[in-house]
Amino acid sequence: MHMCTYLENKLLDHVLRNIPYTPPSTLYVALLTGDPGEDGDIGTEVADPAYSRQILSFGEPENGKIKTIYDVDFPQASEDWGEITHILIMDEENNPLFYGPLNTLKTITADDIFKIPLGNLTIELD
Repeated sequence: MHMCTYLENKLLDHVLRNIPYTPPSTLYVALLTGDPGEDGDIGTEVADPAYSRQILSFGEPENGKIKTIYDVDFPQASEDWGEITHILIMDEENNPLFYGPLNTLKTITADDIFKIPLGNLTIELD
C-alpha cells in the first residue's frame, strides 16, 4: 500500500510543523478498476447502485505493519463491475489515505461478491 498525498501532507504538518491532525473516526475501503495514484482519484470506483464502500477495522500495529481484523464483505453485484485492480482507503470526508493494487486482480460480474478476508489487507510503513 502507498500513502496518498493528502495523508503525507497531514503527517508532515503534524510531526514537523506542530499543526494538529485529527485521525478519522471511521475508515472506508473503495474498489477501483484503475490506479487512483497518489492523489486518490476515485474516477474508476465501482459505479453499481448496489455497491458501497465498506468500513475497515485494524488490529494493533506490529513492526511497522497493521492488518484488518475482520472480513470485509462488499454487497452482491447487481451488474458487472469489471476487473477490480486497486483499493483506496478513505476517511469519512472522502479524503484519500492509502491506495494499492490487488495481489490478484478480480473480475466481478452480476451476482458476484467481493471479499477481503481477515488479515489480507495490510498497510506497512517503511
